This record gives sequence, C-alpha cells and structure tokens, in this order.
Amino acid sequence: MTMNSDLVKNQIVELTINDITADGNGVGRYNNTVIFVPMTAIGDVINCKIVKILKNYCFGIVDSFITLSCDRVFSDCEVFSKCGGCSFRHINYQAELKVKQKWVQDVFQRIGNISIEVLPIVPCDSRDFYRNKAQYPVGKDANGKAICGFYAKRSHRIIPYTKCLLQPEIFSNIVNFIIDYVNKSKILPYDEISNTGELRHIYIRQGYHSKEIMVCLVCRSNISKKLIGLTDNLVNTFKDISTIVLNVNSKNTNVILGEKNITLFGKGYISDTMCDNLVDLSPMAFYQVNTHQAETLYSIAKDFAQVSKDDILLDLYCGTGTIGLSMARDVKNLIGIDIVGQSIENAKVNAIQNGINNAQFFCGDVGVIASQLAKNGLSPDIITIDPARKGCDSLAINTIVSMNPKRLVMISCNPATASRDCKEFENLGYKVQKIQPVDMFPCTAHVECVVLMSREER
Repeated sequence: MTMNSDLVKNQIVELTINDITADGNGVGRYNNTVIFVPMTAIGDVINCKIVKILKNYCFGIVDSFITLSCDRVFSDCEVFSKCGGCSFRHINYQAELKVKQKWVQDVFQRIGNISIEVLPIVPCDSRDFYRNKAQYPVGKDANGKAICGFYAKRSHRIIPYTKCLLQPEIFSNIVNFIIDYVNKSKILPYDEISNTGELRHIYIRQGYHSKEIMVCLVCRSNISKKLIGLTDNLVNTFKDISTIVLNVNSKNTNVILGEKNITLFGKGYISDTMCDNLVDLSPMAFYQVNTHQAETLYSIAKDFAQVSKDDILLDLYCGTGTIGLSMARDVKNLIGIDIVGQSIENAKVNAIQNGINNAQFFCGDVGVIASQLAKNGLSPDIITIDPARKGCDSLAINTIVSMNPKRLVMISCNPATASRDCKEFENLGYKVQKIQPVDMFPCTAHVECVVLMSREER
C-alpha cells in the first residue's frame, strides 16, 4: 500500500466499499490508498470524510450515502454506533456469515500457511438473546449518580444502556433494579480514575436450560452488611435468582473479578445442563456464553475426535470439564487440566454428580502439568485443546506433541492464534485435516473454530 499525498484530514472523497474486516470496518480504496470506514457494508457508495491519516492507510467516517448496499439493514439497537459490543448489526446475517467464513479462510492461509478449504460456517439459530452471561461496569454520571451499561469502543467510557439485544431481557430488569436501589441507598458507585467507591461491576449469569440466575456484585471491599437490603429485595422481586455473590476486587485493575467470593444468598453457584450433563457454575468458572450453540460446537468436536472405549482422552484448558465430560462415557479415561481453581473444583463435582467415575482433573499451568503427566508415562490417544484467546504456549505445544496422540482437536475463539498454533503443530508432525467455523456470537466480531489434526506417519 502506498500513501496518497493529496489526502488531508477532513477531506471528503467518494468511496466504494468493496470489502469488510472481521471487526466490522468497511474497506475502500481512493487511488492507491486503503481507507477503513466503520459501519459500512460491501456495495455501499459513500461520501467519506477522512478523520485519521496514517503511513499506509486512512480511517474515515460516512459523511453521506450515495448508494446503499443490498447487505445493509437498519440497526435495531439504539447504541450500536457507540457501544463496543456488536460489529455487524448494520448488515444482514448471511452477509455477516460470509465475512466470518472469509476471515477464517484468510487467517489460516496467511498466518498458518494452511491452504485446505475451510468447511462452511455453522450458523446460529438466533442473532438475539443468546448470551447466558453479562458483565456491566458501574460508574457515576456528572451528578454523582450511579450508572451502568457497556464500554464504548476502545475505551472505559460507560455508555449508560442496559437493554442489550444479545442478552435476556431479565438481565436488564435486574440491573436497572440494582442501580435504582444503589441510588436510593448509601452504596457508592465506583470511580475508576480515583479507585474509590464500592460497586464496580454487576455480573449476571443464567442457566440456559435451568433458568437459574446468579447475581454477582463486584465491590472494592467487603460491604456485605450494606448489601443485605439489596439482596432481600432482589430475591423477593426476581424469583429466578437462585444465588447472590459478593466478589471482592480491591485492585486498581482492568480485571473484573477479584479472588474472594462471599455468598450472600443461596449456594454460591448455579446449575445447568450441557450436553446432557448437569454442571455447576461458580462465578469464576469458564462456561461458553451461548449454551445452545456450545452444544453444537462440542458435538462437532466429539465427531472430529472419533473417540472409542479404549481411548485415553486428555482435555487441556478444560474449564468446568464440559468438553471432556461430553465424551467421557465413550472413552476409557478422561484427564482434564486447567489453571483456574474454581473451574477444576466445578469439574470434579460435575463428574461426580453425573456418575462419571473415569475422570481426573488437575489444577495448574496446562503446559507444566501436562509435562509432568507425560514424564509419569501418560500417553493419551486423543487430546482436546480449548485455550484462551492468546492460544497455546510453546511448552504446551511441545508437550502435546511429545505425548504422540493419534488426533488433536482444537477449539479456538481466536482463528488468528489458532492458525499460528496449527502451523507449529504441522511443523512438529501433525497435519490439519478439517477446519469448522461455528458462529457462536452473532453480531460480534468473534467466531469459533474446531480444528482436527492427525499425526502424520513418517
């Protein structure tokens, strides 16, 4: 890309949008300069106002539309242009799926140098109300009143809005109730700049099948006595609330949850069903936010794994054990590893309450624990891998390869790091056989992938 020296800030140019990035920015060219324009669609012809000029490309905004794309739809969210949550509320769902399919294909080719044809993306049944979890930052307005909502894009500025279309309506009702109560009480909203105040976040999780709701109030200190009235009112008003937890986070940090949980009401966790297994979910436990689509995802992973009764299955980054436990009855032994202690405790309970007695779970760094198990003679037939967005570290990858499993099944929420890791696995003797994208998070810039790798015979 070369820069056009004639372009200046605030200049208005006619631009045809001929591509769209994975994060929802339209892409057009003016002479030899690439210009990224938010909230545009392929086929839009616009008058584009240049707002930022960089060495190799520019950013613009829509000054006016000349021709509208056939992919374009009217956004049904009042804060779509401000909130940092959704990227694709301005295009129809088929167009969104094409963007995600192309992105997965491109990153595996460009980053991983893996040229196999990616399977057609699995769509989600619904674009709305699919999330079982929401985390609302709490702050205060110019008058000192408590507000909550969602962060604006690339900032910690709170957009005071709670009616997110991705989440159940009851979440909005609960959050509004809490904020109204806070503003009538002596509970102080958090001030991020000065690290003062008390209520930092409102975190809600609901069981998709059970409908049980957990309300987690993230506070700067233990203010459990101040929360007695709020707890009683919440329980009396919302009958689906089965537990309320105070999470203490005193650190001046972007991390939402602290390490200490205090149960204010109920048992401190909720229960739900995943792939026909009963699962318990504590506040810190990882659980896919789209339960119905996660069951589809895990079904694909099981199909790729081709498990048998003689197999030893190693489940890495196992969370509460949902992936491994979905296959446990079809293998000889299941071993799970995760670094989050609460997740491992949940996984152990989940195995017991589902009558699964061939499972073991270990807490610690995945690479370190797996390496120790390998030294002790563990030789799994199949390994499932579900890492965080940053992907696998080199210790984990080298340990996995040293165990010499027949098949690897990777589930990844970040195709870029997945393609990077798959390239390393291919260099070490494992060939990518299938790549299946799954749309877990409609309207957002995220897409999940299941990747099958098999050991190459040399």
